Amino acid sequence: MSDARFVHALALGLDAAWRRLPAKQRCETAEELAAAVTTESEVVTHSYSMVGLQPGADLLLWSLGPTLESLEERAAMVLRSGMGTWFSVKESFLGVIQGSQYVKKPTPQEQSLFSGERSRYLVVYPFTKSTDWYLLGKEARQGIMNEHMRVGHEYPEVRQLLANSFGVDDMDFLVAYETDDLPKFGELVRALRGTDSRRSTVRDTPILTAVHRPIEEITALLGATNDAS
Repeated sequence: MSDARFVHALALGLDAAWRRLPAKQRCETAEELAAAVTTESEVVTHSYSMVGLQPGADLLLWSLGPTLESLEERAAMVLRSGMGTWFSVKESFLGVIQGSQYVKKPTPQEQSLFSGERSRYLVVYPFTKSTDWYLLGKEARQGIMNEHMRVGHEYPEVRQLLANSFGVDDMDFLVAYETDDLPKFGELVRALRGTDSRRSTVRDTPILTAVHRPIEEITALLGATNDAS
């Protein structure tokens, strides 16, 4: 039995018609959604706001579970609960957390983004490398990745998670970064553009940038407030 864990980035978009519901109904449905997101189970879910940051997406749920079925059940619970029935899936990225063949001993930067305190921002995107990359010898790939990791270690303000998506999603990897300093993260991305590893990149979009907030705070931003108050 594998001890691998599954990770899921689920971006949801809210039907604008929900905002035109009576205030009482908006609040009640928002409470049902919050209960579904925060229900204790074997799945850990963190909520992030994307309100107004990308067309069509308002809420990002970042979940870790022991099986694919557990993530499926958490997503189903959210989508059938109150305000969740007004959401539709805009992006969904799946990955499996396993040890990297290029990293012998992960640093704190490369540990799971589900441990410790949450940073303010989460950036998630799919990543695919070229066929030529996989046809390179192991030593050549290791040398290129050593340069890539050296640059990353120059930015300790940024934590990274790389999950394998081979065979479970369209991309090769699910990549996620967590930071309190978005400009510094931008500097890291720019620096990585100048490394040899960039030559093998086929896909690294769409990029989902989200703000960590409690689900109740996100639903309030979306309109779950009592207009009579």
